Amino acid sequence: MRTTITITILSGLMFLGACSDPAANKTKAVTGEAAQVASPQSARGQKYQITPQNSKIDFVGSKVTGTEHGSFEKFSGEIDYTGAPENSRVNITIEMDSVRTDSAGLETHLKSADFFDVAKFPQATFVSTAIKAGGDKGASHTVTGNLTLHGVTKSITFPATIAVTPDTATVDSTFSINRKEFGIMYAGKSNDLIRDAVVLTFHIRANKAG
Repeated sequence: MRTTITITILSGLMFLGACSDPAANKTKAVTGEAAQVASPQSARGQKYQITPQNSKIDFVGSKVTGTEHGSFEKFSGEIDYTGAPENSRVNITIEMDSVRTDSAGLETHLKSADFFDVAKFPQATFVSTAIKAGGDKGASHTVTGNLTLHGVTKSITFPATIAVTPDTATVDSTFSINRKEFGIMYAGKSNDLIRDAVVLTFHIRANKAG
């Protein structure tokens, strides 16, 4: 009897651990209507190039029974630095077909119409529209920009820590978005539902353009 009780308790603890929501303690991005983006011709600062060789874009999704970690292998972007982050700009284009996880089967499913639908929406993009000093949870700045994902464009606002040297511009940010706001509605299995919140992490080490 005692053994049965112990097994039950341990099983319950394991289940609770698997159910933890990775987005629970992350800043939730504030979303709204897409904002107007200034023309590229008005960008006249020092350029820093974002590549997979110097940066990482990761995500964490979760369902009732656990979490799934993923990343993107192909993306490109540029930071246009005009002497201060508040006057600067960043843009990133992600090739959605380059999604990688620990499971080939999951990668295939993520590329399907249930999730990213890469055949119809091959790219996701982010273009900043405002950068302000100060941010949530000790971040140095708050970034606002238009995120286009799954064919839906919305303005999102999130905290980021930004630092710039003559050779490198760094941006570190972790926040969550609601996938359903971007039309990704797949619920998962009835006994293993997928949570709406997805955690995004940007770890950018952009190099000064030659």
